[in-house]
Amino acid sequence: MRIYACIYDGMPVISHRDCLDEAVNCVIIKLTIMSLHALGAIDVCEVRQQAHKDGCPHRRGHVQPNPEKVRDPKFRGSEFFDPHDAVQVKYEMLRRVSIDKLSVTEASDEYGVSRPTYYQAKVNFNMAGIAGLVPTKPGPRGPHKIDDKVVAFLQAHLAPGEPVRARELAKLLRQELDIELHPRSIERVLKKSGR
Repeated sequence: MRIYACIYDGMPVISHRDCLDEAVNCVIIKLTIMSLHALGAIDVCEVRQQAHKDGCPHRRGHVQPNPEKVRDPKFRGSEFFDPHDAVQVKYEMLRRVSIDKLSVTEASDEYGVSRPTYYQAKVNFNMAGIAGLVPTKPGPRGPHKIDDKVVAFLQAHLAPGEPVRARELAKLLRQELDIELHPRSIERVLKKSGR
């Protein structure tokens, strides 16, 4: 089992790599650092310097795309608030609206994001907590052309005991349902559905 362990002013911060993914590990360490800082137990300046010196393995993929657009004064000249940290920027933006009663428009302007980005961050936070603020891989989450209707169509046109003729099925799908699907995609979906 791999364990990430850091010691700040003699206090251990530990996260287990086996039970959590890297994004959640990043959040746990960040929250622990924030808690220790609030208690006055650590010097955040030293933590930041150490994180940058170590290359901070927990930060991969969690970088704010436009840190220069973050205008909140807390993020300028602070050793703790990092405008490059996407999770921290989104969390502070949500906190400013819910606690400091800043309007959504003002908060999104101050943090350099669009209003839809604010609302998406709020939904993600409400669903998954702070781990929901960790950026996810962009793009489709699965095949967008293949729904239950297409799978049923393909299965209905299979000949029992015969091999799958994906090219013929692709041509039939194009003619009857006006859906363009690669033969290899047809093979994959039929294999996944049990045929």
